[in-house]
Amino acid sequence: MDPVLTVTAVSILLGSLIAFAFFANYFGKRKSEVQSIAKSELQPDPKKQNKPSQSKKSHLKAHSHSHADKDQNKRHHPLDLNTLKGHGDSVTGLCFSPDARSLATACADGVVRIFKLDDASSKSFKFLRINLPAGGHPTAVVFSDDASSIVVASQTLNGSSLYMYGEEKPKASDETKQPKLPLPEIKWVHQKVHEKKAILTLVGTNASYGTADGSTIVVSCSEGTDIMLWHGRTGKILGNVDTNQLKNTMAAISPNGRFIAAAAFTADVKVWEVVFLKDGSVKEVSKAMQLKGHKSAVTWLCFTPNSEQIITASKDGSIRIWNINVRYHLDEDPKSLKVFSIPLHDSSGATLHYDRLSISPDGRILAATHGSTLQWLSVETGKVLDTADKAHDGDITWISWAPKAIAMGDGEALVLATASVDKKVKLWAAPSTH
Repeated sequence: MDPVLTVTAVSILLGSLIAFAFFANYFGKRKSEVQSIAKSELQPDPKKQNKPSQSKKSHLKAHSHSHADKDQNKRHHPLDLNTLKGHGDSVTGLCFSPDARSLATACADGVVRIFKLDDASSKSFKFLRINLPAGGHPTAVVFSDDASSIVVASQTLNGSSLYMYGEEKPKASDETKQPKLPLPEIKWVHQKVHEKKAILTLVGTNASYGTADGSTIVVSCSEGTDIMLWHGRTGKILGNVDTNQLKNTMAAISPNGRFIAAAAFTADVKVWEVVFLKDGSVKEVSKAMQLKGHKSAVTWLCFTPNSEQIITASKDGSIRIWNINVRYHLDEDPKSLKVFSIPLHDSSGATLHYDRLSISPDGRILAATHGSTLQWLSVETGKVLDTADKAHDGDITWISWAPKAIAMGDGEALVLATASVDKKVKLWAAPSTH
């Protein structure tokens, strides 16, 4: 055989053997790696051992519990009692019924919801849903007379409207059948009120001062300068006033129905008296007094439960408590009883102003808000009782105390409700005043 061919054949044979050995070793390692990975994936996590497989239903249940746990973790403040969910947009207003067993909310999704508060600590709340006429969304709500009737302020492209919804007494077809509770019906409506201007606040009270007959008086305050009074049950206009202060901020009525006060563009607060006739009807609304002392615009005010004082908050960084139980017809001026500095500051140390105020039914605690911050103050001393720095995930739009204690577990408690642009309404317990 040719020596050259022999050398070539041997070289090819050796090269083949070397190549075979290399690839055999390579694929052997790959197989080992694959087996190693497969084993590690199939091997149960010691932390997750002995867990039985779950059906889809049980998985959803567990998922629900995880959300509940997240909600529990979000309840970061000890006074945070509960959250009313189900709103599809910003909650713009709320109001408790006179018996404190119902809470009505106005939502930008076009729906008014009336929650039943049998127990403030309940895990879920039943609610009645009222859809407003197409094209309008509710901006504020107030109960009229009792929990079965409610007045709603609605905003449309054509201006503001007021609707009163009431329930008819259920009629049984025969004695054996259980009557169904009918949905609320529109009892009266006023459209394009306040010259088409938006309604900023809607409040009401059962008038009990003097010869008042106990009927509910509803007060609507526009973004202009006008304020109107309405008879809650009939919708009759009882009177109106012009603040003559460029632009209104809000208006309130005293618990006994005697006074109406308005905060507006200026530093002064104007107060009017509702004068009643002997038959209990409203005769007129006359100017009574003016609260002077703040150095900048008043952002909010509220009456004390006895209707004898007004608490005001101003952009000048102060809170004032005024005595309005004076003989103003004899030119006796209202007196500023107390002045407190607002105990809320930004990161630079500048004093912030309060957006909303609400006083507890016992007159001891003042709740106040700025943006998403909620504070409780002592009315007696002005000191902070507690603070929730981020009470909501957005600005707070309305706050209100329940008019009386609400059932909670085995007892009762004073409860504050807050509404927000975050689509939620929260219930808060009252802090200790000691």
